[in-house]
Amino acid sequence: MTEKNKNLLIRIVSGLSLLPIVLYLLYLGGWWSAGLLGFAAGACAYEYIAITLKTHSPIAWFTVAMAAAMPFLPVAFPQNAHALISGSTGVVVFGAWAWHLLRGPLAEGPQRSANLTMAFIYGHGGLTALSALRLVPEGGMWVVVALVITWGNDTMAYFAGRFLGKHKLYPEVSPNKTWEGFFGGFVGAIGFLFLQRAFFFPTLSVIDCFVLGSLGSLLGPAGDLCESMLKRAYGVKDSGKIIPGHGGMLDRIDALIFNAPMVLLYVQFARVWIAG
Repeated sequence: MTEKNKNLLIRIVSGLSLLPIVLYLLYLGGWWSAGLLGFAAGACAYEYIAITLKTHSPIAWFTVAMAAAMPFLPVAFPQNAHALISGSTGVVVFGAWAWHLLRGPLAEGPQRSANLTMAFIYGHGGLTALSALRLVPEGGMWVVVALVITWGNDTMAYFAGRFLGKHKLYPEVSPNKTWEGFFGGFVGAIGFLFLQRAFFFPTLSVIDCFVLGSLGSLLGPAGDLCESMLKRAYGVKDSGKIIPGHGGMLDRIDALIFNAPMVLLYVQFARVWIAG
């Protein structure tokens, strides 16, 4: 077995091993799904800090802890979660700047503070949105929508790119992505949503499938490319090693953390407007 095939096998086995646990915790909802998403948010913030700052000071660990706490807020304080998340962002910003003002290094303080703030927002933003999405009516199915869009796009983009790909999409950032893969992912996201609608979620409308699938086919690859840009800028191959065969948490959910807020906003606002 070649090294490439061995890595692919490890990737498939680890993914299939984790998938039932992830889906079960999301199915349970409440504190269980918040715990899963909180762990993922903390891991993402940790990896972002490791990439950009290459060290973990006390203020960095505080930032990781704050990111991990955010997905719990929609469950614990459903009426005031938005205010608490906004206030928590202010706390992280103040803490990062105050730490470097008092402890230094002064010359690098602004950039380090910005990286800590971005680690907090990037780490928890999409996952907190997923936690909030779980609480809306039929929230479990809407969370699956976000997953289906992301996985459907990623899966079909991979196969279309592998067997049909000839024209590079953005080689400066991600040499393996192709336009053929992009359009294959576009079809995959919409097609998998129609399968979900047919077998599991009949209240998902045809318009929902087309709008969410189309938006997810843009935002998902954008999330992937942005994380690739981050790694390329700092000269790292993977964001971490937490998931065998997949790299870090950011490597695994970079598209989802862009898609989840979009699905939440669509369900809470756009869908009502379209239906009305």
